[in-house]
Amino acid sequence: MIAIGEAARQSGVGIETIRYYEREGIVPRPARAANNRRLYSAQDVGRLRFLKRCRDLGFSLSDAKALLDLSEGGAADCADVSALAQRHMESVRRKIAELQRLEAALSELTANCAEGSVDCPMLSRLRMA
Repeated sequence: MIAIGEAARQSGVGIETIRYYEREGIVPRPARAANNRRLYSAQDVGRLRFLKRCRDLGFSLSDAKALLDLSEGGAADCADVSALAQRHMESVRRKIAELQRLEAALSELTANCAEGSVDCPMLSRLRMA
């Protein structure tokens, strides 16, 4: 059993984030020592690592919790996991498309910039919008 600081180090999840996950019921509250300090098991650290990997992949906290629940449910239904991942991938693709539109708009605006000009065409176009 280890303290919260070591659990944070081993999992890569910040101490305040661990406390938040506990408050919100994302992870179970850990055991407590006689001095009331939290004590984390290897399984607790594994849960935190799992959540961190999910969050690093951009899953929402609720989706990461759902995946954690599925992984700990014993007979995780691969179809449920796949459906959740497919929805997330569609969301990522929409975000990428939006960022590409944003990049194109910014490229057009900056291409119209004339160095040394007192009137900046980019600022003029932004004022018109």
